[in-house]
Amino acid sequence: MTSPLPDALLGPADIRELAAVLGVRPTKQRGQNFVIDANTVRRIVRTADVRADDVVVEVGPGLGSLTLALLESADRVTAVEIDDVLASALPATIAARMPQRADRFALVHSDAMKVTELPGPAPTALVANLPYNVAVPVLLHMLETFPSIERTLVMVQSEVADRLAAPPGSKVYGVPSVKANWYADVKRAGAIGRNVFWPAPNVDSGLVSLVRRAEPIRTTASRAEVFTVVDAAFAQRRKTLRAALAGWAGSAAAAEAALVAAGVSPQARGESLTVEEFARIAENKGAENPGAGGKTAENDPAKNKDVENNTPEARPEDSQ
Repeated sequence: MTSPLPDALLGPADIRELAAVLGVRPTKQRGQNFVIDANTVRRIVRTADVRADDVVVEVGPGLGSLTLALLESADRVTAVEIDDVLASALPATIAARMPQRADRFALVHSDAMKVTELPGPAPTALVANLPYNVAVPVLLHMLETFPSIERTLVMVQSEVADRLAAPPGSKVYGVPSVKANWYADVKRAGAIGRNVFWPAPNVDSGLVSLVRRAEPIRTTASRAEVFTVVDAAFAQRRKTLRAALAGWAGSAAAAEAALVAAGVSPQARGESLTVEEFARIAENKGAENPGAGGKTAENDPAKNKDVENNTPEARPEDSQ
């Protein structure tokens, strides 16, 4: 790989100059906080274990701070950017600051939540400074849509990082924790201070590492069916599962039957269950009357629609 230019990465003055030329003012609506510290983006790339043969997808590249650092280490980088001005400017920034790597960069001008395919080889890694207001739904969408992604490192609000990496029984264990764990082994991978951003947010940030499970969770239930149980359990998290899942199962008695068949106490609460236990509950829907007909998440389009983006816990409106 050709060595990068020594001054290829963006510093504080470069970021502000670029923003001024483009007339860009970071917006809270899109959760834009640009990283202005070269050491931080290189640290992110190291923590992400980006390798020379990796095809990295980045969501929300902004002015290109992390993008340039990724191009130093990865084989290819594809950036997904929704902002019109930023999307139009990024290729020129790459060409100017890292011309020898420009042919290894691709831009997708789109809302990440609507992306279903990417140009070039399948991505092997996801590395991103995710906008706080959409971090969890974007992360889950990318993991679901691109199963080739083996390793992920995202920077999110510290509180969201805690939720994603929380184990069962934790006070912050909830919908994001379970759904992320469906795809990967999740852990906190570090903290990021506020002074490396422009503008500086009034919350701290955290790094979250997700390594895709070598083998998917073994279950006869579909992902959508399992996630429906998760959403129902945490929609009323203070209630016992017998009560919280009554609507999902059709009655409290039916919920209890499914729970007992799954080997889960009807008096338990969602915050104590692993993703595997949620999967067993989904498998045993209708255990009270196995012969009963009716719709399931697989044959009912309304039920099969992804629900992870519609629950308050899965999509926290993170204050800044």
